[in-house]
Amino acid sequence: MAGSLSILRRVYLTLYNWTVFVRWFQVLYLALKTLKESGHEHVYDAVEKPLLLAQSAAVLEILHGLVGLVRSPIIATLPQIGSRLYVAWGILWSFPEIRSHVLVSSLVISWSITETIRYSFFGTKEALGSAPSFLMWLRYSTFLLLYPTGISSEVGLIYLGLSYIKESEKYCIWMPNKWNFSFDYFYFAILVLGIYVPGSPHMYTYMLGQRKKALTKSKRE
Repeated sequence: MAGSLSILRRVYLTLYNWTVFVRWFQVLYLALKTLKESGHEHVYDAVEKPLLLAQSAAVLEILHGLVGLVRSPIIATLPQIGSRLYVAWGILWSFPEIRSHVLVSSLVISWSITETIRYSFFGTKEALGSAPSFLMWLRYSTFLLLYPTGISSEVGLIYLGLSYIKESEKYCIWMPNKWNFSFDYFYFAILVLGIYVPGSPHMYTYMLGQRKKALTKSKRE
């Protein structure tokens, strides 16, 4: 029974990782193609559907951690997935006015390269039991550049969205209402920006630690 469950787990995670890999590769291809042919103003329109699908699929990774399918700590996974979902849905999808900004291109390229490598690494590892050393090095090294560019783009797009959030009052709840509750999306966005200040260096430090641990273990093997 345990052996059958282990095989099912492996098959499921292999399919999951390679399916999401295909979506992120599609995002990267479309982004680069559009940049070359039409300019950064049209990147979001070209990648919107696969981008939202690929990023939303990351919610399953939280469930994977909760049920024990993977060892990834929820406390490290949740903030990164949450912030990306917020930018993807709460900013870009919600406020079309900022979709043509050049930061969208740097965001999409940073995310897609990182995730294409990550999912190919885990997909290969689940399918074969291990991944090539070059793929492991890419998995734990490309973030050194792409994490700062991705985070900077996220922060920049949230900041750019503030004026449109305030003007539109989208997602705001005003009193009086039957719930006796109010919510100002503008101040929520400012709060999110504030969380990036301590959160980003902490996450980067955590990832550096994971890199050292993974590459050291790889050398020993």
